[in-house]
Amino acid sequence: MTYSSGENRVFLFLQGPHGPFFSGLSRMLRRSGAEIWRVGFNAGDRAFWRDTRSYIPFTGTPEDWPDTFRDILSDKGITDIVLYGDTRPIHAQAVEIARAAGIGVHVFEEGYLRPYWVTYERGGSNGHSRLMKMTIPQMESALEGSDMEAPLPPGHWGDMRQHVFYGALYHWFVMFWNRKYRNFRPHRALTVTREFQLYVQRLLLMPFQAIERRLATLRIRFGGFPYHLALLQLEHDSSFQMHSPFDSMFDFLKLVIEEFAAGAPRHHHLVFKAHPLEDGRVPLRREISRLARELGVQDRVHYVRGGKLAQLLNDARTAVTVNSTAAQQVLWRGIPIKVFGDAVYSQPEFVSTQPLRDFFGGASRPDNKAYKTYRRYLLETSQVPGGFYSARGRRQLMRQVVDMMLSPDDPYDALKTGTAAPRQQLRLVN
Repeated sequence: MTYSSGENRVFLFLQGPHGPFFSGLSRMLRRSGAEIWRVGFNAGDRAFWRDTRSYIPFTGTPEDWPDTFRDILSDKGITDIVLYGDTRPIHAQAVEIARAAGIGVHVFEEGYLRPYWVTYERGGSNGHSRLMKMTIPQMESALEGSDMEAPLPPGHWGDMRQHVFYGALYHWFVMFWNRKYRNFRPHRALTVTREFQLYVQRLLLMPFQAIERRLATLRIRFGGFPYHLALLQLEHDSSFQMHSPFDSMFDFLKLVIEEFAAGAPRHHHLVFKAHPLEDGRVPLRREISRLARELGVQDRVHYVRGGKLAQLLNDARTAVTVNSTAAQQVLWRGIPIKVFGDAVYSQPEFVSTQPLRDFFGGASRPDNKAYKTYRRYLLETSQVPGGFYSARGRRQLMRQVVDMMLSPDDPYDALKTGTAAPRQQLRLVN
């Protein structure tokens, strides 16, 4: 393939993952010849951006943002915008304006095939991804010129400690150094102070929660009973908020326990697996216990904190989720999965269409061959080896993603046209 330079390109960075990834990415793009600018919305954004000359503080109100953004696009001659997640209000507005102006939109997101990959797409991610309109036959056609051997999915998160640390540090800056950004409003419902407290609490309790999690997992693994997994998500995560049919996680819990009680064989159990970043802002354990007691299945319902999913998946009969990316590990093992929200992997070949009660009573097996085609397609396109939070993960990610951003073709078109760069072999990044 022919590599592109950054000459005559002007990139505007908006909000990124907690930590130094966006700052490091900007330096690499600058070396390619591109001009770089960054809009910061709070002191946390400023703290992780090294180049003060390219930093543009936004101190206005949310109502001021669209006009301010248009002015920046015009004044700086912006050709591309870069952002992490496309659903928070400031990003959703920016994407709409940029598209109308013919400006490139580069979207980063946590990996669809976590933990050792991140997602890079053009235009939108998750429910706004181009994957939502693709079929397995289309993917098969695009892969005709590739014989890449897909790496096995790892069984744990990767850089969890760094993820939590940078989250806590980011919110510390917003708490204590945000005087200049008095109009800043977080995109989540909790106050910044409460967010910071939860991150610190999570860091302090991690060793004790790990012991509790191991004991709960052992009780299930050695319990001798068949069980179904319910993969929980963060209620404040954009995938749940914007791409699910539920108003709250409690609605999902209620539906799953009711249908399990009505449809599953009486010797089967149900295991709720919390998200690795679950911090207690939603009382999941208490609500699960209450619902299970009311429906008379309290002895058959379990709760496990976040952590390694692979140990629980090895013996699971089925799994159910709203639209968690953890479903990819389920599908890789050929386990039936039931999904309720919009998900990039929701293909009829391998995601169940059965009513949930019938699914618990006897799920049909997914088409594992079709899923392997889908997974290969993602690894050849939007899934990039590396991570946002650990230093090794960022270095590995940078080796490939800069060229992908400079390419005239988005990752999906690049595979189809034969302009995609050869993919790196997977390396451990934690």
